[in-house]
Amino acid sequence: MEASASARAAVVARGPAVCSPLSSSSWAVARGADAARAVRCNAATEVSAPLLCALELGLGAEIFNSAEVVQWESGKSVNAIAAAQGIRVRRRCRPSHPSEGVGADRAVPRSVLEQIVWDKEVEVAQRKAAAPLHRVADSARRAPPPRDFAAALHGARARNGGVPALIAEVKKASPTRGLLRDNFNPVEIAHAYEKNGAACLSILTDEKHFLGSFENLETVSNSGVNCPLLCKDFVIDIWQIYYARSKGADAILLIAAVLPDLDIKYMLRVCRSLGMAALVEVHDERELDRVLKIDGVQLIGINNRSLGTFEVDTANTNMLLQKRGDIIRKKKIMVVSESGLFTPDDVAYVQNAGVAAVLVGESLLTQEDPGRAIAGLFGKELLL
Repeated sequence: MEASASARAAVVARGPAVCSPLSSSSWAVARGADAARAVRCNAATEVSAPLLCALELGLGAEIFNSAEVVQWESGKSVNAIAAAQGIRVRRRCRPSHPSEGVGADRAVPRSVLEQIVWDKEVEVAQRKAAAPLHRVADSARRAPPPRDFAAALHGARARNGGVPALIAEVKKASPTRGLLRDNFNPVEIAHAYEKNGAACLSILTDEKHFLGSFENLETVSNSGVNCPLLCKDFVIDIWQIYYARSKGADAILLIAAVLPDLDIKYMLRVCRSLGMAALVEVHDERELDRVLKIDGVQLIGINNRSLGTFEVDTANTNMLLQKRGDIIRKKKIMVVSESGLFTPDDVAYVQNAGVAAVLVGESLLTQEDPGRAIAGLFGKELLL
């Protein structure tokens, strides 16, 4: 698709452009002479320039001629397009809390994840109003260079004879277990993890449901920890990616159960432009098949927790790798097993299934010494 002269001129005039992802917060049409035209949901608080973003990131026709945009142009709703991809989480695209209102205007979430995402939409809208995207993007680009998240996992796995590398989680609470740790000091926990062999750290930044914060991420990043940091949040807007980078994140979590394919493609490009890694999380075979069709995916996280029942079963990792392991190996994608890992047998089970790393929080954080608990989880001390 050839961009219009006016769009190209705008890029020159404004410099590098940033905008919201092309999901329910910002769907756009850009065709022919009217290539810079953008249409946004009524929740938007910032003028979007999707075409300019596409030009900057080298996307062009890949986005604006995509099946999702074509379907949206023909009158299909964003939620209907997402549902056709198997996404059960609806996006409200409104600036007030979903639980407000009466009668038909009162929305009721169908799952814990949907409630979290709806709350996240409110949070992100408020944060963007206080810190506009262009300002956050400038801060992200001025941040110290990110550390290589994937290389850290590779190195730890090699040092320990093929034992999965550990992404140790700094998390105070969860919706399913409540408060995990009364005496919660993120910096002390982070240093204890690193001292005992963690390859990378995962920092929860969701405040409402996990009692996390971006302040925790920034504090750990500035504390002298050498491990690369994963910002673990419910990402729905590229503003969060830029903000996480500005606070010291080296990698970001993207959840396939929440994000349509087009959003994942777009966000991966944003991550690459910032030098960040992206851990793309899946829960089932359909989500995995979607992600495997997307170019540029280097890390896939298999969450062993069912979105329907919230029950945990590590057999989920084994089952998905048995079905799609050949494709994953051919694409040289690293797989991370998440949730339900409490014993050396659990780690050995997913190792035999073919994972390169494990992401563990609860079984470490509920121990008196989370750092020393790593040796108990693996059945041996990990080499640094």
